[in-house]
Amino acid sequence: MSSLKQTTQLAIELLKKHQVSDYEIVLDLSSGVSTAVRLGKVETLQYHLDQSFEVNVFFGKKKGHASSVDVSKDSLDKAIESACLIAKYTQDDPFNGLAPKELMAFDAPDLDLYHPWDLDAQHSIDIAKACEEAALAQNEINNSEGAEVSSFQGEGLYANSNGLITSQNSTSHSLSCALIAQRGDEMQTAYEYTTALDANDLEASQKVGEKAAKLAQQKLGARSLSSQKCPVIFTSRLSGGLFSQLLGALGGARQYKKSTFLLNSIDKIVLPEELSLREHPFAKKTLGAKAIDRDGVLKREQYFVENGRVKNFVMGQYSANQLGLKTTANAGGVSNVIIEENFDGGLDEMIKAMDKGLVVTELMGQGVNGTTGNYSRGALGFWVENGEIQYPVSGLTIAGNLKDMLLGIVSVGNDVDYRSNIKVGSVLINQMTIAGES
Repeated sequence: MSSLKQTTQLAIELLKKHQVSDYEIVLDLSSGVSTAVRLGKVETLQYHLDQSFEVNVFFGKKKGHASSVDVSKDSLDKAIESACLIAKYTQDDPFNGLAPKELMAFDAPDLDLYHPWDLDAQHSIDIAKACEEAALAQNEINNSEGAEVSSFQGEGLYANSNGLITSQNSTSHSLSCALIAQRGDEMQTAYEYTTALDANDLEASQKVGEKAAKLAQQKLGARSLSSQKCPVIFTSRLSGGLFSQLLGALGGARQYKKSTFLLNSIDKIVLPEELSLREHPFAKKTLGAKAIDRDGVLKREQYFVENGRVKNFVMGQYSANQLGLKTTANAGGVSNVIIEENFDGGLDEMIKAMDKGLVVTELMGQGVNGTTGNYSRGALGFWVENGEIQYPVSGLTIAGNLKDMLLGIVSVGNDVDYRSNIKVGSVLINQMTIAGES
């Protein structure tokens, strides 16, 4: 029996003396190494070992929560006692409670998410140095903010009073590089990264460094733009953020609190009719895939938006109870969402099709209002005319309303960024307001 399962059995025994009506237990154990190098010197080398215990207890419709990073018997007992004490002093909440037993993940599939990497300190240093060296060897790259390598592995266990005890192992490995390019008095920064469940699927360190350098070089010579309205392309590195806002607006908590620009939007058109947005949680060896949600409910294939029309809100059990609906197994968020493309090509072909407008490659600030849908963020990118990039641009603000932006999507490309939980290519929007020089 694994150490987490032993700890779980101990916690269940301790819970019995409190006569709770229901309980949930979450245990996590993770370990890893991370190394940061800057200008050829090691800045940090860290080994990580973390563990946590969380418990929810229910006395009827009263709920208490407590957590601990110590999983000794005494600490577990204290955490459980604290949760029970909290529950006894809280108000009844008619929407509290476990998900139905028939929805539980008793037969969760193995998604092949566990690929540990035997990464020792020297190897991690060598990888980071090689990445940075490749970047610094490029023209006009005269400084670095560093390269970093990390590797983590972990086990998560969920148990509840429905008799469910399930655990899943996973890994995550990454390499990143941040650089400064300079031409005269002008300096520009850029960042590139690779991430994977399996270290064998990471991009080569030299390639990551060269990509980071190219991104920084391309930003040199940036100009401003006059204020105007024009088409805008979000590259695949950024476009997932648009659909993250859409999913947030469809979130159950936002719906029952009535704090969303897509309130009561089931069966309403929110995207062009040729676009769909589906959750594909059981994809094997895929970043973002997950078999169970935070309520212990088995995930499922489903559309949130199909042919432009909202099919489901994004709900865990509590928000589903609030709305009088069935959980969509999204307590803790969505897992491996795919936006199906409607354009035969990637960024280059989309630029040609746009003919004239703005390509956004970086965004700054948090100017997005999930209640009204108002969107305003600082941006960097490239100006396009005659279907070709003319020059880099900076010092811009792009603005619109998310309702209009989502309905105004003309094209979704096939250049999908697989490093994200939301898998989508570059996105062309018919029109946004660009605030530049007055």
